[in-house]
Order: sequence, then C-alpha cells, then structure tokens
Amino acid sequence: MSFAGLRVLSLESRRAKEIETLIRRLDGDAFVAPSVQERALEDHSDVVRFVERLESGEFDLVVCMTGAGLAFLRDVIAAQMPVDRLAAALRRVTIVSRGPKPLPLLTAMDVPVAIVVPEPNTWKEIVEAVAARPERRIAVQEYGRPNLEMNAALECLGAQVTPVSIYRWELPEDREPLREAARRLAARTLDVVIFTSSIQLDHLIEIARDLGIETQVREALREDVAIASVGPVMTATLEAYGLPADIIPKHPKMGPLVKAASESAATVLCAKRTGGKH
Repeated sequence: MSFAGLRVLSLESRRAKEIETLIRRLDGDAFVAPSVQERALEDHSDVVRFVERLESGEFDLVVCMTGAGLAFLRDVIAAQMPVDRLAAALRRVTIVSRGPKPLPLLTAMDVPVAIVVPEPNTWKEIVEAVAARPERRIAVQEYGRPNLEMNAALECLGAQVTPVSIYRWELPEDREPLREAARRLAARTLDVVIFTSSIQLDHLIEIARDLGIETQVREALREDVAIASVGPVMTATLEAYGLPADIIPKHPKMGPLVKAASESAATVLCAKRTGGKH
C-alpha cells in the first residue's frame, strides 16, 4: 500500500527530514511544516539545585520523560559542573524511563534503569509502574510543558512530586511554513495530516486563529482530511478539539504511524468526503 500521490502534511520538527523521507518513500506528496521549538530555560538554578538535592538524598525515584529533556539536563549541568556528578547523583535513586528514548543517554552516563515504561508510554503507564514501587519522593524530568494530570495521580498514591523544568515548547522562530500549512488546510488542498505530538495541534490552531482562519481549519480537519494520530495522548488531544482521529497505528511510533496512514488514508477520505462512516 502507498499514499498514491495524496498530499500529506506533517508538523514534525525535530525529525522533520526523517518523516518527509518516510512519506515520500510511500509515494506521498509531503509538506512538512515544523511547528515546535524546544528552548532551554534561561534560569538554570533549579537544575543545579536538583543535582544537589539528589546528592543530599531528598529523592528516591526520578522519572525521565524524554531523551531531549535528559540531553538538555546533561548539557546545562555540563556548563555548571562535571557531568559525572549528575551521573553519580542519578545512580543513587531508582530511575523510571518513559519508553526507550531516554535509555541511550542514561546508558552513556552508566546510570542503571529500574523500569522502562511500556507502550503506549503515556503518563498512565508511568503511574501504574510507580504504584507497584515503594518509593514516594519523586522528581519528574518534565518535557516541554507540565503534566499536571500525572503529577496529581502520583500524589494520589501518596507521593511527593517535584517537577524539574529544563526546557519549554514554543512556536518556531520561522512560522511561515506553519502559516502555509494552516492556509492549505483552510483551502482544502491537503489530504492527510499526521500528528506525532499534541503540541503540534495546539500550535496549528494558534496560528490559524492568528490568521483568522481557525474555523476553516477546524472544519477541514473534521470533514476533508484523514487525521493520523501517533497514540493515546495525541488522540485525546484531538478529541478535546472535537476532531476524532481516523488512523491510529498499533505501535505509537513514527514509522508505524506513516505506514498505517498510507494504508488507510484513501478509504478514510472516501468516507469523509462522501459523508459516509468509516
């Protein structure tokens, strides 16, 4: 199966080239509009304090949410103190990795990992994993924005939760590709949209609102394009916007997502554009 020339939008940023290659390999007419910029926080005092608190024994479990966040943490620490000090501090506590992405960095620092959270790697799987553990003084290496639901659920287990903010998700400096994506959606000149992160949809809608075409973009997503969602968190975000996902892969990863979209998009489009159900 292939896209057979369908016009496919991706809002991926960090892996933009990779997803473009995947789409084109499956005969999709790819348009990739980076929608997110990861920016390290300017004030590093909390990060340094986090290492000091690890060393003093204030935490007994650390949740590593993303490989990117762990890389930011390592690089910020490297400018303040030897990275070995961070590694040694992490070795004092139980490490929970949200899926496989933090693992290479932890391995490079010789930090053992007690739990690798299984697919689909959402905060719910993290809470289930922690519930089976005795540790309750928990630090969470956040991703681009706080996960208030997860923190609240951990606190319901009796945990004391300390978020460690390292970077934030922002709109990209060059927003013209994202504006063009919104315009193409509003004009109904796209066939498939592939979402790999909930912040992509947030930023797409924000840009559409700034352009005065939010209603047209929402209507196009609802009525005229096949929406592919990487997994449960993305799907829940789409539903919160009133935009049900049409295509969800069995495994919440980029490769299976693009493949599933190529296999199902034509059928989804036929049903949507003729008013049928799929």
